Amino acid sequence: MSLILVPMAEAHLAAVAQMEQACFSAPWTEAGLRAELSSNTAVFRVALLDGVPAGYGGMHFVCGEGYVDNIAVFPALRRRGVGEAVVCALLDYARQHGGQFVSLEVRESNAPALALYARLGFSKAGRRRGFYSKPTEDALILTRIFAEAAPAPSAGHFR
Repeated sequence: MSLILVPMAEAHLAAVAQMEQACFSAPWTEAGLRAELSSNTAVFRVALLDGVPAGYGGMHFVCGEGYVDNIAVFPALRRRGVGEAVVCALLDYARQHGGQFVSLEVRESNAPALALYARLGFSKAGRRRGFYSKPTEDALILTRIFAEAAPAPSAGHFR
């Protein structure tokens, strides 16, 4: 199994839009994803598993601060390190570009994602009540603060 991460490109948009449909109750559209390609602050990565899009993630990076928009992995391809590789790629980008922290929201009920984020050094910074719909649910705000002495996770150690 070969897993590589590449910048999101036009060729990935249809698969990423399908991933959004499979993973989220309020998915981004292909047009919305396309708009991110021209954003100066957008950092989107696609995980290719044996050359096929398996996961993706995106954040906006402004003034040393990363704000994750979405992390998604096709349901049939979960538990293979794809999500972790995507998150690590975004953390690596932020760290390499002088980032102070990366922040994200996650459904309170998403235990697998919460475990992943905790393993990668994120901590709870707050709560957004009723943030999600379909179903209505609170979001937990998680932040990974970069300390000078702490190395960023590397996306190079995955199955």
